[in-house]
Amino acid sequence: MNFSIVIMLYGLVLAGGKSKRMGRDKGALTYHGVSQRVFAARLLSEFCQEVFVSCRAEQVQTLEPELQPLVDAFHDLGPTGGILTALHFKPDCAWLVVACDLPFLSSDALQALIAARDPSKMATAYQNPDNHLPEPLIAIYEPKSREGLLAAVRQGKNCPRKFLLSTDCKLLMPQKRETVANINTPQEYEQALAALANR
Repeated sequence: MNFSIVIMLYGLVLAGGKSKRMGRDKGALTYHGVSQRVFAARLLSEFCQEVFVSCRAEQVQTLEPELQPLVDAFHDLGPTGGILTALHFKPDCAWLVVACDLPFLSSDALQALIAARDPSKMATAYQNPDNHLPEPLIAIYEPKSREGLLAAVRQGKNCPRKFLLSTDCKLLMPQKRETVANINTPQEYEQALAALANR
């Protein structure tokens, strides 16, 4: 990575989803002794200038005091709305974005992603080892991605994975398959807890 062209990196935990399949706020679930949104924010703080938690306005009062909320300015766009909000909030910065439902996320995984970062691309993202698709919710979005995301949204395309598939991004295979495992249901939550307990 050419450090002379590296743009300042901020961190974003995506926690604004409604968690319908889980039945409760996924960001508030505990895997490591604290809520997953706190755990993810602390991981990001090791590498980022500043860390924010993407959320809906009604969630702000439920966030832990140590977290900095960034209320979605783009509504009904799913995670793309949170990413776009961040890119508008700090338009000259890159954003390391992680979802709040990744219990196996680690410092090592983030460090590897940052080491592989290519600022000349729109984004640098992990690749799912099973289907080889990009994982848009463990990714670094460069400032230039803002206009591309906006253009996609204007065309009615608000899927961040499809955006990465259609643009110039760098993909990285995770060293551990579990890194990209996201948890969406109570059954998956219990399975993740059991897997973590057996480590």
